[in-house]
Amino acid sequence: MTSPTLAPADALAASAGATPPPAGDDATQPTASAPRRRRRWSRTAIFGLVFVLPAALYIVIFQLVPVLYGLVLSFTTYSPLSRSGPEFTGVDNYAELLGDADFGNALLVTGRYVLQVLPITVVLALALALLVNRPFKGVGLFRSALYVPHIVSLTAVSMVWLWMYSQTGLFNEVLGFFGAAPQNWLLDSDSALNAVSAMRIWKALGSNMVLLLAGLQSIPRDLYEAARVDGAGRWASFRYVTLPGLRPMLVYVVAMDIIYLAQGFAEIYVLTQGGPLGSTTTVNYLIYTEAFQYNQMGSASAMAFVLFALIIGFSVLAVRGVMGRQK
Repeated sequence: MTSPTLAPADALAASAGATPPPAGDDATQPTASAPRRRRRWSRTAIFGLVFVLPAALYIVIFQLVPVLYGLVLSFTTYSPLSRSGPEFTGVDNYAELLGDADFGNALLVTGRYVLQVLPITVVLALALALLVNRPFKGVGLFRSALYVPHIVSLTAVSMVWLWMYSQTGLFNEVLGFFGAAPQNWLLDSDSALNAVSAMRIWKALGSNMVLLLAGLQSIPRDLYEAARVDGAGRWASFRYVTLPGLRPMLVYVVAMDIIYLAQGFAEIYVLTQGGPLGSTTTVNYLIYTEAFQYNQMGSASAMAFVLFALIIGFSVLAVRGVMGRQK
């Protein structure tokens, strides 16, 4: 009768004269390293929590709490000059916005501003991304030069363009060189918003170009080679390879541009102060005047949350519109 085969650890223990442990003991009793492993992971979790806690507190205290407080104020009437504090009025602030002509005009100006800047910016940025995606001498310097406007703050850029739009600025000097009369770029209600839009297009080109360039470089080269083998030309390759591969990045660029443009304030404040005749008064600038010039915090908060809802809605529609075609 043959004896059962021992495991290597059991055989070593038997050769040393020791009795091997029962088969089930190692399954029921924790090993010596298990508590140390648990202590190590718990210590790691504590250190991770310590590092994350400052950022989490910053977000909660300086972002989440003000948003919630603003939501509460939107259902009240409140002026910082009043000693009585906020007075609850329900949805009266939101109901009054339905018949507010100034708010309706600000919505139209904001929508026009987004529609003027967004398509031109995306198309030009895509054209520039296609251009700098090709290797040529000095391409790195060219990319950097295009990206520089994005690095400079919007207020500083607006100050430069304010001089360029002045009576003795660059644009009127160019017009004078060709014998044309100087223009009141920012003082004419027909041209003021167009002038602000031109500045915003120039400012946004660099960042959009870099994002779309990253999207172009993520498309596999094999797809272009396969399309070329199948007889596809440049337009067919762009339509059936480039655009589908670039669609996720296009969705991101469009959504982020809608969010930033709909909240336009700094360029309006520096260039036009909302004028002339309210032709450049966006919703965000109207919120500023309502809150800090007229001290109506309740109605300003209601405007802010209506704008927030509209931004979310249009962003979702833009994303679904592009991703729906992909499906």
